[in-house]
Amino acid sequence: TVLPLIDWYTARDDLTGEPGVSYLIRADDTTILFDVGLNERGEHPSPLLRNMQTLGVSPKEVEAIVISHLHLDHVGGWVCQQQRTFAISGEPVDFHEQRAYVPTPMTHPTAQVEVVEEPRIIAPGIVSLGPIPRQLFFFGWTPEQSLAINVAGKGLVIIIGCGHSTIQRIVDRAEMLFDVPIYGVIGGLHYPVNASREVSFGLPLQRILGTGKWPWDPINRADVEAAIAYLQRRQPQLVALSAHDSCDWSLEAFRQAFGEAYQEILVGQNIVVH
Repeated sequence: TVLPLIDWYTARDDLTGEPGVSYLIRADDTTILFDVGLNERGEHPSPLLRNMQTLGVSPKEVEAIVISHLHLDHVGGWVCQQQRTFAISGEPVDFHEQRAYVPTPMTHPTAQVEVVEEPRIIAPGIVSLGPIPRQLFFFGWTPEQSLAINVAGKGLVIIIGCGHSTIQRIVDRAEMLFDVPIYGVIGGLHYPVNASREVSFGLPLQRILGTGKWPWDPINRADVEAAIAYLQRRQPQLVALSAHDSCDWSLEAFRQAFGEAYQEILVGQNIVVH
């Protein structure tokens, strides 16, 4: 199961959405926290921690933390990005028993941080595909890792933070590593075609920043259509696009393209692969 703890849309009014990502992944006996959201105001408890409490999820049940990449909406805010660390709330939460797998050198006051430099096993049936870097406007050289979970009798389910390295390169890496079909893709792909979830001084930040394209040549509909066509050739049985960094037009394009295979990413609503 993948339980969204932070994303843009929520399944219930008593949960908080924000333009960040945090997913709780449960596979057999393994529980992984994938990214830790934005917490833009540095609150304690943070939106992530409040959502965890509402959903009955304790930080103590997390066995490992995986940070997809060192951007503020995945590590707990701008200060965390600047200090090359991560935080699930505005005040310390003890992770002294947990390992944290990161794609670039980072530190944490209590977690046991390991830098992932190449594809590696995180837990039985769960693999980091290894960092796939891309040069991004403003943010520069950005290594990003995704997870691949081998679900028996189904195939690989790929969990993605922002997909800055592009869905094509991520899936290519998975297919290079494994002779297993792509069953599902869950997470962000950064397709803010006609709107941005983050706006500052009237500027659509996600359309300007964090892309591999120049600001005067932003992500467009052709980019989305190319990604959809690429994925359709793999015939996935599950596609769930994060709204935290993709506009509603992009979500609808994926929804229409994949039909019954498409699932919404909503905070508090489990995505289940049997």
